[in-house]
Amino acid sequence: MTQSNYRHLLSALVQNVPGVLAHISGMLASRGFNIDSLAVGETEDPKLSRMTVVVVGDNSVLEQVRKQLEKIVTVVRVFDISSNDFVERDLLLVKISAPAGGVRTEIRELVDIFRGKVVDVGPDEVMIEISGREGKVQAFIERVRPYGIRELVRTGRIAMVRSGEIKGGSDRFATDTATG
Repeated sequence: MTQSNYRHLLSALVQNVPGVLAHISGMLASRGFNIDSLAVGETEDPKLSRMTVVVVGDNSVLEQVRKQLEKIVTVVRVFDISSNDFVERDLLLVKISAPAGGVRTEIRELVDIFRGKVVDVGPDEVMIEISGREGKVQAFIERVRPYGIRELVRTGRIAMVRSGEIKGGSDRFATDTATG
């Protein structure tokens, strides 16, 4: 990827209150930032949620997004995960046409190769769960497309910095303020 279309992973620790997601996504949209991926969920502290946002652009886009996030009162911390050594995952659920017999066996072999699992079986289709890096998930989709994808849903990217100190973060509040 060129510098102009680099994918930045930002992690925002936010207060777990109604309207935070709408506020943040609305702010990003109103300033013309395209969200490539977004995932949000409660953290180990039920008072806080973590939003993982993927935005595409150069470093100036990253800095503008981060500055805008930091202005929001309910945002506690913002980290540039992509400037660290991190683990990332996407989750895919996909229904594939699979009549009983040889086709199901072929699909099952692909599922095993991609370390996925069959989570539901119907008379003419199977539902598969795959998790992993974006490239793995995309490769599986392309590999099963010829069988006939009936329905597909993916999560946004989630990511966590590996053990060690986090670079590229900002903390507007002391930890005691964030947790109450």
